[in-house]
Amino acid sequence: MNAPFPRIPYAEAMRTYGSDKPDLRNPIEMQDVTEHFKGSGFKIFANQIESDPKVEVWAIPAKSGGSRAFCDRMNGWAQSEGEPGLGYIFFRDGEGAGPIAKNVGAERTEAIRAQLGLGDGDAVFFVCGRPDKFAAFAGQARTRAGTELGLVETGQFAFCWVVDFPMFEFNEDDKKVGFSHNPFSMPQGGLEALENDDPLAIRAFQYDIVCNGLELSSGAIRNHRPEIMRKAFAIAGYDEKVLESEFGGMLRALEFGAPPHGGIAPGIDRIVMLLAGEENLREVVAFPMNQQAEDLLMGAPSPASARQLRELHISLNLPKQ
Repeated sequence: MNAPFPRIPYAEAMRTYGSDKPDLRNPIEMQDVTEHFKGSGFKIFANQIESDPKVEVWAIPAKSGGSRAFCDRMNGWAQSEGEPGLGYIFFRDGEGAGPIAKNVGAERTEAIRAQLGLGDGDAVFFVCGRPDKFAAFAGQARTRAGTELGLVETGQFAFCWVVDFPMFEFNEDDKKVGFSHNPFSMPQGGLEALENDDPLAIRAFQYDIVCNGLELSSGAIRNHRPEIMRKAFAIAGYDEKVLESEFGGMLRALEFGAPPHGGIAPGIDRIVMLLAGEENLREVVAFPMNQQAEDLLMGAPSPASARQLRELHISLNLPKQ
């Protein structure tokens, strides 16, 4: 891929690819088709849209996937992933086929086909619900369809920058706003944005470089102003005492007038993994650990002797075997 690499905002990456680490070798781009299902005869989707304004329907177009056998395989795969299924329409003889096409009718089916630029021999899959709940699964379905249909262009490195990460997110479990990614990034708009804007609309000066669906590194413009740090942490529910006790060192360093700074440091091991065509980092590092975090070559970790524990003033209270 030639420079400059594409810059894709985080929100766009999630909506288009279902991932903040998009593999651009896969040409499939998802689209919102909610309007075509609103008030339609496909009640499974229509009822959800009517009852919840946050519900959307996303389409995953699959060129050359227009056979019932392939669509059934994709539906079976979705069920194996714990999903109820994966609705679809496939196109043949100038019209759509399948249960969804039958229920929404020819006019809506044609509108979907036209929006997505599909034709005979193609298919489209659908996911419905709140995007924050299904986006990751939709991204997996996109990857699955692109791979099985041979649409992914191999033999190249497709880079992109993912930018404009959200500064905050709403935690459904705690029912409160918290940091989304890196709490030490500079919020776009600075202190004024923190004081006046909806926290969930604030973006951070944070960026990832991605290649072939793999994050090579994360970077950011760092927050270097203590008053911005105090306000950001207050929004995330940290009072002054917690900020001082847990991040006091950094806060005091900023008070000495740290200049603006930022950066990024791509991991050489991930780059080697891509160059070697491997899918697991363990294949390219010198001393890989197994899934129990053990280094079998070095025999680590190993038990500490009683003398070593005494020197470190450590007392063990291990469960009985």
